Amino acid sequence: MNPQAKLIFVISLLLGTSITISSNHWVMAWTGLEINTLAILPLISKSHHPRAIEAATKYFLVQAAASALVLFSSMTNAWYNGQWDITQLTHPTACLTMTAAISMKLGLVPFHFWFPEVLQGSSLITGLLLSTAMKFPPITLLFLTSQSLNPTLLTVMAILSTAIGGWMGLNQTQVRKIMAFSSISHLGWMTIIIVYNPKLALMNFYLYVMMTAAAFLTLNSMKVLKLSTLMTAWTKTPSLSAILLMTLLSLAGLPPMTGFLPKWLIIQELTKQSMAPTAVTISLLSLLGLFFYLRLAYCATITLPPHTTNHMKRWHNNKPINTSVAILTTMSIALLPISPMILTTI
Repeated sequence: MNPQAKLIFVISLLLGTSITISSNHWVMAWTGLEINTLAILPLISKSHHPRAIEAATKYFLVQAAASALVLFSSMTNAWYNGQWDITQLTHPTACLTMTAAISMKLGLVPFHFWFPEVLQGSSLITGLLLSTAMKFPPITLLFLTSQSLNPTLLTVMAILSTAIGGWMGLNQTQVRKIMAFSSISHLGWMTIIIVYNPKLALMNFYLYVMMTAAAFLTLNSMKVLKLSTLMTAWTKTPSLSAILLMTLLSLAGLPPMTGFLPKWLIIQELTKQSMAPTAVTISLLSLLGLFFYLRLAYCATITLPPHTTNHMKRWHNNKPINTSVAILTTMSIALLPISPMILTTI
Protein backbone atom coordinates (compact mmCIF):
# COMPACT_ATOMS: atom_id res chain seq x y z
CA MET A 1 0.00 0.00 0.00
CA ASN A 2 1.12 3.55 -0.80
CA PRO A 3 2.67 5.12 2.37
CA GLN A 4 0.73 8.38 1.81
CA ALA A 5 -2.55 6.45 1.58
CA LYS A 6 -1.70 4.50 4.72
CA LEU A 7 -0.93 7.77 6.54
CA ILE A 8 -4.31 9.21 5.49
CA PHE A 9 -6.14 6.12 6.76
CA VAL A 10 -4.29 6.16 10.12
CA ILE A 11 -4.99 9.89 10.56
CA SER A 12 -8.66 9.22 9.72
CA LEU A 13 -8.73 6.50 12.39
CA LEU A 14 -7.34 8.93 14.97
CA LEU A 15 -9.79 11.63 13.84
CA GLY A 16 -12.82 9.32 14.00
CA THR A 17 -11.85 8.04 17.45
CA SER A 18 -11.25 11.60 18.73
CA ILE A 19 -14.62 12.83 17.42
CA THR A 20 -16.53 9.96 19.05
CA ILE A 21 -14.87 10.07 22.47
CA SER A 22 -15.10 13.87 22.74
CA SER A 23 -18.68 14.38 21.50
CA ASN A 24 -21.83 14.99 23.55
CA HIS A 25 -24.24 14.76 20.61
CA TRP A 26 -25.32 11.43 19.16
CA VAL A 27 -24.92 12.56 15.54
CA MET A 28 -21.29 13.58 16.14
CA ALA A 29 -20.60 10.24 17.85
CA TRP A 30 -22.16 8.44 14.88
CA THR A 31 -20.02 10.51 12.48
CA GLY A 32 -16.83 9.48 14.30
CA LEU A 33 -17.86 5.81 14.17
CA GLU A 34 -18.49 6.07 10.42
CA ILE A 35 -15.10 7.73 9.78
CA ASN A 36 -13.46 4.89 11.74
CA THR A 37 -15.26 2.22 9.72
CA LEU A 38 -14.36 3.79 6.37
CA ALA A 39 -10.72 4.26 7.42
CA ILE A 40 -10.15 0.65 8.52
CA LEU A 41 -11.76 -1.01 5.45
CA PRO A 42 -8.80 -0.33 3.06
CA LEU A 43 -6.37 -1.56 5.75
CA ILE A 44 -8.29 -4.86 6.04
CA SER A 45 -8.47 -5.43 2.28
CA LYS A 46 -5.00 -4.11 1.35
CA SER A 47 -3.56 -7.57 0.55
CA HIS A 48 -6.22 -8.13 -2.20
CA HIS A 49 -6.53 -11.75 -1.07
CA PRO A 50 -10.07 -13.23 -1.35
CA ARG A 51 -10.16 -13.79 2.43
CA ALA A 52 -9.21 -10.16 3.03
CA ILE A 53 -11.92 -8.91 0.66
CA GLU A 54 -14.43 -11.21 2.37
CA ALA A 55 -13.35 -9.92 5.80
CA ALA A 56 -13.71 -6.28 4.67
CA THR A 57 -17.19 -6.97 3.24
CA LYS A 58 -18.35 -8.70 6.45
CA TYR A 59 -16.92 -5.90 8.57
CA PHE A 60 -18.63 -3.22 6.45
CA LEU A 61 -22.05 -4.90 6.55
CA VAL A 62 -22.00 -5.49 10.32
CA GLN A 63 -20.71 -2.01 11.15
CA ALA A 64 -23.27 -0.41 8.80
CA ALA A 65 -26.08 -2.30 10.58
CA ALA A 66 -24.69 -1.26 13.99
CA SER A 67 -24.41 2.40 12.90
CA ALA A 68 -28.00 2.33 11.63
CA LEU A 69 -29.08 1.00 15.05
CA VAL A 70 -27.13 3.79 16.80
CA LEU A 71 -28.96 6.39 14.72
CA PHE A 72 -32.32 4.67 15.22
CA SER A 73 -31.98 4.44 19.01
CA SER A 74 -30.75 8.05 19.36
CA MET A 75 -33.63 9.29 17.16
CA THR A 76 -36.12 7.25 19.22
CA ASN A 77 -34.77 8.81 22.40
CA ALA A 78 -34.88 12.32 20.88
CA TRP A 79 -38.44 11.75 19.63
CA TYR A 80 -39.74 10.93 23.12
CA ASN A 81 -37.49 13.09 25.33
CA GLY A 82 -36.23 15.86 23.05
CA GLN A 83 -32.64 15.06 24.08
CA TRP A 84 -29.70 14.36 21.74
CA ASP A 85 -27.20 14.32 24.60
CA ILE A 86 -25.35 10.99 24.93
CA THR A 87 -25.71 10.89 28.73
CA GLN A 88 -29.50 11.54 28.52
CA LEU A 89 -30.43 8.15 27.05
CA THR A 90 -33.54 7.31 29.10
CA HIS A 91 -36.23 5.75 26.87
CA PRO A 92 -36.41 1.91 27.40
CA THR A 93 -36.63 1.06 23.66
CA ALA A 94 -33.72 3.39 22.88
CA CYS A 95 -31.65 1.81 25.68
CA LEU A 96 -32.34 -1.69 24.35
CA THR A 97 -31.46 -0.88 20.73
CA MET A 98 -28.37 1.08 21.81
CA THR A 99 -27.17 -1.94 23.83
CA ALA A 100 -27.58 -4.10 20.71
CA ALA A 101 -25.78 -1.52 18.52
CA ILE A 102 -22.78 -1.13 20.85
CA SER A 103 -22.60 -4.92 21.36
CA MET A 104 -22.50 -5.37 17.58
CA LYS A 105 -19.73 -2.77 17.28
CA LEU A 106 -17.70 -4.49 20.01
CA GLY A 107 -18.38 -8.11 19.04
CA LEU A 108 -20.18 -9.15 22.21
CA VAL A 109 -22.26 -12.34 22.24
CA PRO A 110 -24.76 -12.82 20.56
CA PHE A 111 -23.35 -10.36 17.97
CA HIS A 112 -19.85 -11.89 17.98
CA PHE A 113 -20.16 -13.94 14.75
CA TRP A 114 -18.30 -11.45 12.52
CA PHE A 115 -15.23 -10.78 14.68
CA PRO A 116 -13.21 -14.07 14.39
CA GLU A 117 -13.81 -14.22 10.63
CA VAL A 118 -12.76 -10.60 10.05
CA LEU A 119 -9.66 -11.03 12.21
CA GLN A 120 -8.71 -14.22 10.36
CA GLY A 121 -8.86 -12.38 7.03
CA SER A 122 -6.69 -9.48 8.23
CA SER A 123 -2.96 -9.12 8.82
CA LEU A 124 -1.64 -9.20 12.40
CA ILE A 125 -1.17 -5.42 12.59
CA THR A 126 -4.68 -4.75 11.22
CA GLY A 127 -5.95 -7.40 13.65
CA LEU A 128 -4.29 -5.46 16.45
CA LEU A 129 -6.13 -2.29 15.36
CA LEU A 130 -9.44 -4.17 15.18
CA SER A 131 -8.92 -5.68 18.65
CA THR A 132 -7.83 -2.46 20.38
CA ALA A 133 -8.25 0.93 18.66
CA MET A 134 -11.57 0.08 16.95
CA LYS A 135 -13.09 -0.97 20.29
CA PHE A 136 -12.22 2.29 22.04
CA PRO A 137 -15.11 4.46 20.65
CA PRO A 138 -17.85 1.84 21.38
CA ILE A 139 -16.44 1.25 24.87
CA THR A 140 -16.53 5.03 25.44
CA LEU A 141 -20.21 5.14 24.38
CA LEU A 142 -20.93 2.19 26.70
CA PHE A 143 -19.11 4.06 29.48
CA LEU A 144 -21.15 7.26 28.91
CA THR A 145 -24.53 5.46 28.73
CA SER A 146 -23.81 2.77 31.35
CA GLN A 147 -26.15 4.25 33.99
CA SER A 148 -29.10 4.05 31.54
CA LEU A 149 -28.58 0.45 30.36
CA ASN A 150 -30.20 -2.68 31.77
CA PRO A 151 -27.79 -4.34 34.29
CA THR A 152 -29.42 -7.78 33.94
CA LEU A 153 -29.13 -7.76 30.14
CA LEU A 154 -25.49 -6.66 30.28
CA THR A 155 -24.68 -9.33 32.89
CA VAL A 156 -26.25 -12.10 30.78
CA MET A 157 -24.38 -10.91 27.66
CA ALA A 158 -21.13 -10.69 29.63
CA ILE A 159 -21.41 -14.25 30.99
CA LEU A 160 -22.32 -15.58 27.52
CA SER A 161 -19.35 -13.71 26.01
CA THR A 162 -16.94 -15.19 28.54
CA ALA A 163 -18.40 -18.67 28.03
CA ILE A 164 -18.50 -18.66 24.21
CA GLY A 165 -15.19 -16.78 23.91
CA GLY A 166 -13.53 -19.50 25.98
CA TRP A 167 -15.45 -22.43 24.50
CA MET A 168 -14.99 -21.54 20.83
CA GLY A 169 -11.28 -20.88 21.29
CA LEU A 170 -10.54 -24.40 22.56
CA ASN A 171 -10.31 -26.17 19.21
CA GLN A 172 -8.66 -23.44 17.11
CA THR A 173 -5.29 -23.78 15.39
CA GLN A 174 -5.18 -20.29 13.83
CA VAL A 175 -3.54 -17.77 16.14
CA ARG A 176 -5.66 -14.82 14.94
CA LYS A 177 -8.91 -16.69 15.67
CA ILE A 178 -7.63 -17.60 19.13
CA MET A 179 -6.88 -13.92 19.79
CA ALA A 180 -10.36 -13.00 18.52
CA PHE A 181 -12.08 -15.36 20.95
CA SER A 182 -9.74 -14.10 23.67
CA SER A 183 -10.95 -10.56 22.91
CA ILE A 184 -14.62 -11.64 23.16
CA SER A 185 -13.91 -13.25 26.53
CA HIS A 186 -12.17 -10.12 27.85
CA LEU A 187 -15.06 -7.94 26.67
CA GLY A 188 -17.35 -10.06 28.85
CA TRP A 189 -15.31 -9.06 31.92
CA MET A 190 -15.54 -5.37 30.98
CA THR A 191 -19.27 -5.49 30.29
CA ILE A 192 -20.23 -7.21 33.53
CA ILE A 193 -18.79 -4.42 35.68
CA ILE A 194 -19.49 -1.31 33.59
CA VAL A 195 -22.85 -0.53 35.24
CA TYR A 196 -21.50 -0.85 38.79
CA ASN A 197 -18.04 0.69 38.37
CA PRO A 198 -17.46 2.28 34.92
CA LYS A 199 -13.94 3.47 35.77
CA LEU A 200 -12.89 -0.07 36.65
CA ALA A 201 -14.22 -1.30 33.28
CA LEU A 202 -12.22 1.42 31.52
CA MET A 203 -9.07 0.47 33.45
CA ASN A 204 -9.66 -3.16 32.47
CA PHE A 205 -9.89 -2.04 28.83
CA TYR A 206 -6.60 -0.13 29.02
CA LEU A 207 -4.78 -3.13 30.52
CA TYR A 208 -6.38 -5.43 27.94
CA VAL A 209 -5.18 -3.13 25.11
CA MET A 210 -1.65 -3.14 26.51
CA MET A 211 -1.47 -6.94 26.87
CA THR A 212 -3.12 -7.62 23.48
CA ALA A 213 -0.77 -5.16 21.76
CA ALA A 214 2.21 -6.93 23.34
CA ALA A 215 0.94 -10.35 22.16
CA PHE A 216 0.12 -9.20 18.60
CA LEU A 217 3.42 -7.34 18.14
CA THR A 218 5.39 -10.32 19.44
CA LEU A 219 3.54 -12.69 17.08
CA ASN A 220 4.15 -10.24 14.22
CA SER A 221 7.89 -10.11 15.01
CA MET A 222 7.99 -13.92 14.96
CA LYS A 223 5.84 -14.05 11.76
CA VAL A 224 3.45 -16.56 13.37
CA LEU A 225 -0.06 -17.23 12.03
CA LYS A 226 -0.64 -20.89 13.01
CA LEU A 227 0.16 -23.12 15.97
CA SER A 228 2.39 -25.34 13.79
CA THR A 229 4.53 -22.27 12.94
CA LEU A 230 4.59 -21.24 16.59
CA MET A 231 6.01 -24.64 17.53
CA THR A 232 9.21 -24.05 15.55
CA ALA A 233 9.52 -20.30 16.16
CA TRP A 234 11.69 -20.80 19.26
CA THR A 235 14.62 -21.80 17.04
CA LYS A 236 14.45 -18.39 15.37
CA THR A 237 13.75 -16.08 18.33
CA PRO A 238 14.13 -17.87 21.69
CA SER A 239 13.96 -14.68 23.77
CA LEU A 240 10.71 -13.56 22.09
CA SER A 241 9.20 -17.00 22.67
CA ALA A 242 9.95 -16.75 26.39
CA ILE A 243 8.45 -13.25 26.52
CA LEU A 244 5.35 -14.48 24.64
CA LEU A 245 4.88 -17.21 27.26
CA MET A 246 4.75 -14.59 30.04
CA THR A 247 2.46 -12.26 28.04
CA LEU A 248 -0.02 -15.07 27.33
CA LEU A 249 -0.10 -16.06 30.99
CA SER A 250 -0.79 -12.40 31.82
CA LEU A 251 -3.67 -12.34 29.29
CA ALA A 252 -5.01 -15.46 30.99
CA GLY A 253 -5.11 -13.54 34.27
CA LEU A 254 -2.67 -15.62 36.29
CA PRO A 255 -0.95 -14.02 39.30
CA PRO A 256 1.59 -12.44 39.70
CA MET A 257 1.14 -11.00 36.18
CA THR A 258 -0.55 -7.70 35.32
CA GLY A 259 -3.61 -9.49 33.86
CA PHE A 260 -4.59 -10.73 37.32
CA LEU A 261 -5.27 -7.17 38.56
CA PRO A 262 -8.50 -6.35 36.63
CA LYS A 263 -10.03 -9.79 37.29
CA TRP A 264 -9.22 -9.52 40.99
CA LEU A 265 -10.79 -6.04 41.22
CA ILE A 266 -13.88 -7.04 39.20
CA ILE A 267 -14.51 -10.09 41.39
CA GLN A 268 -14.09 -7.87 44.48
CA GLU A 269 -16.56 -5.28 43.11
CA LEU A 270 -19.13 -7.93 42.13
CA THR A 271 -18.93 -9.37 45.64
CA LYS A 272 -19.54 -5.88 47.09
CA GLN A 273 -22.65 -5.61 44.88
CA SER A 274 -24.00 -8.89 46.39
CA MET A 275 -23.35 -10.72 43.11
CA ALA A 276 -21.13 -13.50 44.47
CA PRO A 277 -22.76 -16.25 42.32
CA THR A 278 -22.16 -14.15 39.20
CA ALA A 279 -18.53 -13.61 40.23
CA VAL A 280 -18.04 -17.36 40.77
CA THR A 281 -19.68 -18.16 37.40
CA ILE A 282 -17.55 -15.75 35.35
CA SER A 283 -14.40 -16.85 37.21
CA LEU A 284 -15.05 -20.51 36.39
CA LEU A 285 -15.84 -19.67 32.76
CA SER A 286 -12.53 -17.83 32.42
CA LEU A 287 -10.82 -21.21 32.99
CA LEU A 288 -11.92 -22.14 29.45
CA GLY A 289 -9.82 -19.26 28.14
CA LEU A 290 -6.95 -20.30 30.41
CA PHE A 291 -6.81 -23.63 28.54
CA PHE A 292 -6.09 -22.14 25.12
CA TYR A 293 -3.66 -19.56 26.54
CA LEU A 294 -1.72 -22.41 28.16
CA ARG A 295 -1.92 -24.30 24.86
CA LEU A 296 -0.41 -21.33 23.02
CA ALA A 297 2.26 -20.92 25.70
CA TYR A 298 3.06 -24.65 25.54
CA CYS A 299 3.42 -24.54 21.75
CA ALA A 300 5.58 -21.40 21.96
CA THR A 301 8.17 -22.62 24.45
CA ILE A 302 7.95 -26.22 25.59
CA THR A 303 7.18 -28.49 22.66
CA LEU A 304 8.31 -29.51 19.19
CA PRO A 305 5.84 -30.80 16.59
CA PRO A 306 5.46 -34.59 16.65
CA HIS A 307 6.87 -35.05 13.12
CA THR A 308 9.92 -32.83 12.99
CA THR A 309 10.73 -33.93 9.45
CA ASN A 310 7.64 -32.10 8.18
CA HIS A 311 8.67 -28.80 9.73
CA MET A 312 11.87 -27.03 8.80
CA LYS A 313 13.60 -25.49 11.78
CA ARG A 314 14.23 -21.81 11.25
CA TRP A 315 17.61 -20.15 11.29
CA HIS A 316 18.43 -18.36 14.50
CA ASN A 317 19.15 -14.72 13.73
CA ASN A 318 20.17 -12.01 16.15
CA LYS A 319 17.56 -9.50 15.09
CA PRO A 320 17.05 -7.00 17.92
CA ILE A 321 13.66 -6.88 19.63
CA ASN A 322 11.58 -3.81 18.84
CA THR A 323 11.59 -1.24 21.68
CA SER A 324 7.79 -1.00 21.76
CA VAL A 325 7.51 -4.80 22.11
CA ALA A 326 10.00 -4.76 25.00
CA ILE A 327 8.15 -1.93 26.81
CA LEU A 328 4.67 -3.41 26.30
CA THR A 329 5.68 -6.93 27.36
CA THR A 330 7.42 -5.60 30.47
CA MET A 331 4.30 -3.64 31.44
CA SER A 332 2.07 -6.63 30.62
CA ILE A 333 4.03 -8.77 33.04
CA ALA A 334 5.19 -6.52 35.88
CA LEU A 335 2.48 -3.96 36.80
CA LEU A 336 0.83 -5.96 39.60
CA PRO A 337 3.22 -4.71 42.38
CA ILE A 338 2.11 -1.12 41.74
CA SER A 339 -1.60 -2.01 41.93
CA PRO A 340 -2.16 0.20 45.06
CA MET A 341 -1.07 3.22 43.00
CA ILE A 342 -3.35 2.16 40.12
CA LEU A 343 -6.25 1.76 42.56
CA THR A 344 -5.94 5.40 43.64
CA THR A 345 -6.89 6.47 40.09
CA ILE A 346 -10.21 4.56 40.17
